Amino acid sequence: MKACFVLALAAAAVVCTAGTPVDRQQAVLQLLFKPTEPIRDRFTDLKSAAASFDPTADKSQYSDGGAAAAHLMEEINDHRVLEQHHWFSLFNTRQREEALMLFDVLMSCNSWDCFKNNAAFFREKMNEGEFIYAIYVAVIHSPLTDGVALPPLYEVTPHLFTNTEVIQQAYTAKMTQTPGNFEMGYTGSQKNPEQRVAYFGEDVGMNSHHTHWHMDFPFWWEDKYGHHIDRKGELFFWMHHQLTVRFDAERLSNNLDIVDELYWDKPIYRGFAPHTTYRHGGEFPSRPDNIDFEDVDGVARVRDMKIMENRIRDAIAHGYIENDHDEHISLNNTHGIDILGDLIESSVYSPNAQYYGALHNLAHIMLGRQADPHGKYKMPPGVMEHFETATRDPSFFRLHKYMDNIFKEHKDSLPAYSSDELGFDGVSLDSVAIDGTLETYFEHFKFDLTMAVDDTPEIADVELTADVSRLNHKSFAYNFQLTNNKGSPASAVFRVFLCPRKDYNGILIPLEERRWLCIEMDKFWKTLSPGGNTVVRKSGESSVTIPDRKHFAEMMSETDAAASSGGSLDYSDLAHSCGQPERLLLPKGKVEGMEFGLLIAVTDGEHDAAVSGLEDNEHGSNHGYCGIHNELYPDKQPMGFPLDRKIEDRNMFVGMPNINYNIVNVFHKE
Repeated sequence: MKACFVLALAAAAVVCTAGTPVDRQQAVLQLLFKPTEPIRDRFTDLKSAAASFDPTADKSQYSDGGAAAAHLMEEINDHRVLEQHHWFSLFNTRQREEALMLFDVLMSCNSWDCFKNNAAFFREKMNEGEFIYAIYVAVIHSPLTDGVALPPLYEVTPHLFTNTEVIQQAYTAKMTQTPGNFEMGYTGSQKNPEQRVAYFGEDVGMNSHHTHWHMDFPFWWEDKYGHHIDRKGELFFWMHHQLTVRFDAERLSNNLDIVDELYWDKPIYRGFAPHTTYRHGGEFPSRPDNIDFEDVDGVARVRDMKIMENRIRDAIAHGYIENDHDEHISLNNTHGIDILGDLIESSVYSPNAQYYGALHNLAHIMLGRQADPHGKYKMPPGVMEHFETATRDPSFFRLHKYMDNIFKEHKDSLPAYSSDELGFDGVSLDSVAIDGTLETYFEHFKFDLTMAVDDTPEIADVELTADVSRLNHKSFAYNFQLTNNKGSPASAVFRVFLCPRKDYNGILIPLEERRWLCIEMDKFWKTLSPGGNTVVRKSGESSVTIPDRKHFAEMMSETDAAASSGGSLDYSDLAHSCGQPERLLLPKGKVEGMEFGLLIAVTDGEHDAAVSGLEDNEHGSNHGYCGIHNELYPDKQPMGFPLDRKIEDRNMFVGMPNINYNIVNVFHKE
């Protein structure tokens, strides 16, 4: 079976997908199986391509005439690419360029055979980290791999998610061919207050979400790859804002104050010891307490960071930025946050990267290198220089609180919403109830460490797993009672937020501060019939979460079985990996109960929808933080609406008939 369609790239090209979806799924899994070792002989097609395929022999298989393939081959033949068995960091400019060389080759392929053969060939010629990154982002963005599910990163590159002590135990077990399940704790000790919230920053599912978001919305993305990413800068702001406020809720759940921002001219008062090792390249560097920021050789000076920050704050104060043609672009509108996000990251979409710099990306490197800022000890990059490991360091959230406060400065410069902007004529939200209990608990979770250890085809694998305690919650549902007095069916969008009410001293947080701490729990569209309506929404349907990933071994087993039997395979619910794990929807809460404000705003769904049919198609139920792949962001309203702007009149806000505010308790069961 062969399907062809037109893809709009730099020039229109015919793209053909050869092979069944099962074939493509199987090949991707085989390409990612033990990527630090040669392709297994039993993967005959891939093994043959790795040995005999010539990427430059047939230029007609590429939309660019083979230019990307020829360029990469030249770099490899001239020995200019990074060697294998070496650490890889996306924040390293040259290493990123090399990974994107392979990405360019794969994205220029007109057929699945071209994609597969190139991937197999370059797998054994390139650095493993560069290869893995290129494959992941190509599978996410190429139309040739539409519907292909990627295996969990924490099983493909377990060193980036697993403590050193567990990796050492796995190696010992492998050498003695003894199966083992190794308990993995969190970094630090009870002497460190940050240990109380390590379960969140080091959660492998949350780490994967952060990584996959940056793969779905890479800062290096150019529209030449096929489409413009809608509201990319605003999504950068919103996803990181939600990570930060989620961390704040966990801290309050554990009797810690909300996180303070980092300052370039004050000490980094919390150190961090990662207890994590590169597969190749040594230990991740540790950072002691209370060190001052130093200039990082070859990256940036502290004063450079302050200059970038001041230029951005100056733009917010003026209400406009200047692009690279000296033209003014207004920030004082709903689109301003999108422009600001592109500036702060900075992505290729930044209107003037030379002037405003790359505050976010450079800040990650600056913080990651403070253990060895001058390269005196030739230490590898720190955890902040990998999206997989960045959230392990509590200072990640302090860094993003710093950037979040810049975004808030912009949001606070905009006028408050009027009653007309907040209202929904003819529709009232009469009551909201919770079906079930808002209760969290810790559970054991195992993931595979097979790819953490060196291997040979001659010796069979033994079962090696890490066992970690992770947060989960009981299922619950919202029960909404509404009245539609319009006399005809009405499309409505439901916006659900959970907001901490008190600080760690038990003092009520002021409303203006509290609304900036609210967690987006859900957003969905429903059609309301005339008269009374009951809408029940389950926690597992949330638009900001995704279900648990399937284990790599399980995916391979199911795919191999489908391939051998000629059967089908439905991985549609796993096709997108971006989204907060469903089990992390609720913050931990407290044994005695922790008070949160539950705010629901029901607004005009027809007015707010950017795409049609949202009442019937939720696009994988992960559009809250991750949008809809290759389409417009579904909601026309600003992300965070109606809490993204200052509230000048509390009584008007909570007195709207379409807005409901209740106090709920989140309980934790030990």
